[in-house]
Amino acid sequence: MKVIVDTNVPIAANKMSSQATPGCIETCIRELKEIERRHTLVLDDGWRILREYQRHLKSSGQPGVGDRFLKWALINRHNPQRCEQVHITASLASEEDQEFAEFPQDLRLAGFDRSDRKFVAVALAHPERPPILNALDTDWWYFREPLEQHDVRVVFLCPETMPDG
Repeated sequence: MKVIVDTNVPIAANKMSSQATPGCIETCIRELKEIERRHTLVLDDGWRILREYQRHLKSSGQPGVGDRFLKWALINRHNPQRCEQVHITASLASEEDQEFAEFPQDLRLAGFDRSDRKFVAVALAHPERPPILNALDTDWWYFREPLEQHDVRVVFLCPETMPDG
């Protein structure tokens, strides 16, 4: 199975979020280990996702499970059996590199977190439309219906942390 992993999943696996319940932490740990063992991580070819991982995780020292996942991703980013990279097109008007041609032009998504748009762009640029794993970010929950209408699948690993969850 191919998946895209929002940064909040390895952060939760590292026990670095006060929002993560013990069950959420365990689910995130299990999912990251499963990806390392048998799934394919989908990334962008411009290092946008990996740079975000690097801002929030460590790839050396005494790593947590999320940190270990970053190290695994860095080691395997060119291994086609473990990782796939897709090209996403940054808008020339986006100085912060957070607007993408692949992101749906839909007014219902105008308020969607700009820093998470790269994950959506990667999902839509990939021919198989892999799901995006989310642990704690409620933005994905609030925008789930318009995202689904654009063929973006989000897997909520910690539904108990979502509104009405």
